[in-house]
Amino acid sequence: LGAAAGVWGGLVQAGGSLTLSCAASGLRFDDYVIGWFRQASGKEREGVSCINPDGRVYYGDSVKGRFTISSDAAKGTVYLQMNDLKPEDTAVYSCAADAHLFGKSMLMISSDYGGMDYWGKGTQVTVSS
Repeated sequence: LGAAAGVWGGLVQAGGSLTLSCAASGLRFDDYVIGWFRQASGKEREGVSCINPDGRVYYGDSVKGRFTISSDAAKGTVYLQMNDLKPEDTAVYSCAADAHLFGKSMLMISSDYGGMDYWGKGTQVTVSS
């Protein structure tokens, strides 16, 4: 898995938008829940959003109404559209995939959970005020 913040990187002003992409080629989207996590400096990892094989999506309370997760199985990519970004959204964002954490479970794992099937390399998102 590999997360990327697009050609301009992950620096954006407050109120702006940014789309993250997670390259998940090689994974069968029918078999895995794919999600986004973030970790701000000095804070614990937080579940942001996840998409299930049946299309069900879930969001953390802090991003509901602002972020949208989607997938394109043909491209092997999962996207996180982030709108109305706030300085508190600044963090390293990572994508992950698991074949068992269905429903909202993926977002409820503890910060030290070590059972995830796949973790992607993170990408920095910085929101300036």
